[in-house]
Amino acid sequence: MVVSAPRAPRRDAQANRDGILSAARSALAEDPNASIDAIARAAGLSRRALYGHFDDRTALISEVIAIGTQRFNAIAEHPVDDDAALALAQLASRLWHEAAHVRVAASMALDDAHVAETAAALAPVRAVLATIVERGQASGVLRTDLGGVTLARLIESSARMVVRDDLGGAQSASLAVRSVLGVAGLSWREADALLAAHPELEKEDAE
Repeated sequence: MVVSAPRAPRRDAQANRDGILSAARSALAEDPNASIDAIARAAGLSRRALYGHFDDRTALISEVIAIGTQRFNAIAEHPVDDDAALALAQLASRLWHEAAHVRVAASMALDDAHVAETAAALAPVRAVLATIVERGQASGVLRTDLGGVTLARLIESSARMVVRDDLGGAQSASLAVRSVLGVAGLSWREADALLAAHPELEKEDAE
């Protein structure tokens, strides 16, 4: 018996799906509790048409979150410096800037209500962080009074809070970098010196 490969979605169907996702991001940016009806109206579709693409609101939200995690995981492919403190600052800066591009998806993915379900999806970024922490502790650059797993979790929680709550206003990129460096064991003076040497890390429009 020959099993046919699933057909790719029709172009108009894909366009509708993309439109729904875009409308969902816009609606959720205005109201995190936006209903499926509100999202369908924003997309210019009926509720029934929306359900032709997503089984329910949970499935739609999961897809929005997946878009955010894909962008985060792309960061894991970027090289970081051999110096653990600078590598950690680079990772924090890149995460913040990716989150700025997908603010709604990032906030939802990093929110306490969803972070457990996205933990596996964020495994590549977590692996990079774990490697940086291990290298930093071995070289004495990062604090060693905490176990590596615990330290990595604390750094992650700090970065998550800054990104999720958009703390710092116009200085959010700087705060994201400084917060993880502080949790990792660097003093504010050491963080100042590192950022003075690498000002690109706290620019709001950095690549």
